[in-house]
Amino acid sequence: MKSKNYTRLKINILLQTMLVVLSTALVGYLFKNLVIDGIYNHKFADGFVHFFMWFHMPEQQAIDLYWKLIGNNKIYFMGAGFLLLFFFFFYFVLSRITQYLKEINQGIENILSDFNEPVRFKPALRPLEDSLNEIKMTIRRQELEAIESEKKKNDLVVFLAHDLKTPLTSILAYLSILETKPDMPEEERRKYTHISLEKAIRLGELINEFFEITKFNLQDIVLEPGDLDLSMMLEQIADELYAVLKEKNLKCDVQIDDTLMIYGDADKLARVFDNLLRNAIAYCDKGTAIRIQAKERHGEIEIVVANEGEPIPEEELSAIFEKFYRVDGSRSSKTGGAGLGLAIAKEIVELHHGTIRAESDEWETRFIVTLPAMNEGE
Repeated sequence: MKSKNYTRLKINILLQTMLVVLSTALVGYLFKNLVIDGIYNHKFADGFVHFFMWFHMPEQQAIDLYWKLIGNNKIYFMGAGFLLLFFFFFYFVLSRITQYLKEINQGIENILSDFNEPVRFKPALRPLEDSLNEIKMTIRRQELEAIESEKKKNDLVVFLAHDLKTPLTSILAYLSILETKPDMPEEERRKYTHISLEKAIRLGELINEFFEITKFNLQDIVLEPGDLDLSMMLEQIADELYAVLKEKNLKCDVQIDDTLMIYGDADKLARVFDNLLRNAIAYCDKGTAIRIQAKERHGEIEIVVANEGEPIPEEELSAIFEKFYRVDGSRSSKTGGAGLGLAIAKEIVELHHGTIRAESDEWETRFIVTLPAMNEGE
């Protein structure tokens, strides 16, 4: 947070302190010259003597008592008087300063309360007022984000629970058929067994989604960086997905510059690009191509993963990187993803001081990642 200028408050406190000193000096000066050494001096002395004479004390003895107690000790009485005056005026100034503390306390209570009214202070505390209002807005924004995130998570759990029920029901139905018809033709038996296996695999994927949700909420991502050849990593990930591409009758157009070096966590970045490629395959039209490009320019490495398929609505391009976000419609119904893959990918990329964004039009959808390139000699 930027340092605040409390000049006005400093001036107020300085003026009030000067007022204490001047008031003490003025009142003390008047008291000394009017009472102790001035026009009231003799009247005070005569009053003192007559007071004790009223108790039948001889006049000379009363005069001696006056000089013994007061006349010879004026300097001490003056000092005590000045101290009393100083403490009196200083207490007055402190009571004014404590008003600032009361205002600050009320401002803090305002922040912790549910009231939407902004914090209001006297002009001298305007910098603190601005700071507390910034804190209040930040807290409110974080509360709303937490509520929205919790709502999305709860909605997602409901979606996943519903998705779990579908393959489980199918598995039970097909296994029941296999059990009740032992004389079923072998071809039909293999068909039902294969369908049951596919549904069981899908069920396992959905259960993993639940574990992913729990894991993402319970731990932070910690990098273990090192020198990394990004070119080799991308080519290796593309090769590992060859079987999946072939099954869906897809091609992979790889355009990767040689020896793109970065400083990063190999495992975490592999997860990012594996997720992007699997998403591209899942949402790609059959018979089309997945495009992977990687090149260095202006000290950054740009990686593009693109596919041809149903476009993502423009208003959802930024939202897809939020935790537990799931695009409505056929894009989500095909895979039933938990909406965590891209959120985790974004966090990993940003931890590497990079960026990730999505672009989509009627021809293709592109996910673009930029990462700082490793300079020669690093």
